[in-house]
Amino acid sequence: MSCGVALAVSLLLSDPNVAMAAAQPPAAAAAPVSVAGEPLFADIVARSGALKGVVQGWIDAGVMDQAGFAAGPAFAGFKAEAEALAASDMQGHLILKERGTDGDLKCILRGISEDMPKKVAAVETAVTPAELRMALDELAYLLNDNVEVITAPPQPEV
Repeated sequence: MSCGVALAVSLLLSDPNVAMAAAQPPAAAAAPVSVAGEPLFADIVARSGALKGVVQGWIDAGVMDQAGFAAGPAFAGFKAEAEALAASDMQGHLILKERGTDGDLKCILRGISEDMPKKVAAVETAVTPAELRMALDELAYLLNDNVEVITAPPQPEV
């Protein structure tokens, strides 16, 4: 037996902390890093939160009972902002895809970018107050989800 191996065995047997450390699974190479502080993602969070506030304000004000709400200038401005937000979500998806990181967030951002125009269109095409309420609720939920998925602590890949 070489001297190095003999020394390692004697240290292993004499110090219980060394034995416990050796029995632990190896540490993860790199913990996932949150992107929430990066400018693009922080902007997505801010704009999503603001747009959700607008939608919630409409719900609270009862726009469901206003004829032609979706044809008005307020909704037209909102629609343009929602389209820009969807484009930013897709940009976030592409950035994460290029990095090869955060598979879940990457996929969710793509899904949100594809769902945003559909939710806006549902508001535009709603015929009854109940349909408009449902469309606004779903739009508010999507905007809130956009905030939460970016600000949630990143999880390790499984």
